[in-house]
Amino acid sequence: MNIPYRGSKGPLHLLVDSTGIKVEGEGEWHARKHGGPKRRVWRKIHLGIDEETLEIRAVEVTRSHIGDAPILPDLLGQIPADEQIGSVTADGAYDTRKCHDAIADRGAHAVIPPRKNAKPWKTITAGAVARNEALRASKYLGRALWRRWSGYHRRSRVETKMHCVKLLGQRLMARDFDRQAAELQVRIAVLNGYTALGIPVTEAVG
Repeated sequence: MNIPYRGSKGPLHLLVDSTGIKVEGEGEWHARKHGGPKRRVWRKIHLGIDEETLEIRAVEVTRSHIGDAPILPDLLGQIPADEQIGSVTADGAYDTRKCHDAIADRGAHAVIPPRKNAKPWKTITAGAVARNEALRASKYLGRALWRRWSGYHRRSRVETKMHCVKLLGQRLMARDFDRQAAELQVRIAVLNGYTALGIPVTEAVG
């Protein structure tokens, strides 16, 4: 399913994060029917959001044990190859070689805080070079000043969007994984529709 979006002018600045959402899973359904302890089941929603418009541009749904970093290349793969990505902002969980290389491969700038006690990478890929520069800058400036200097504070906007996703329902009702993913895709399409209504349309007059 393609996510409808209006898009923004200029390069796309993508904000990436994930959150958990409860599902009406087999364990809970079985407990309601037959009694016994309830077992909570969760899914993870991984989102890529346009910083300018706050539209959701990429989404992946996984089981709860899947980490954040391995999903980033899949999110970037949902952005058309001919669309320029200016930057990708994400938290320290994405400070991996695979993530930095995937971002560099799209010609984008990574805004990812290096992990505490991080060491420079020896690899000479473009992603590793950029990450080592961020590591040097964060050590020179200090983590707090680096966050302001790099624009990392913009990531708070993705947390606001996660809250909006959950306002459409705190749990998924579908019982199997494919239908749960489809249910979330529909929610996100609805949410982008609402977001688009709030984006002003500028037209030249005269």
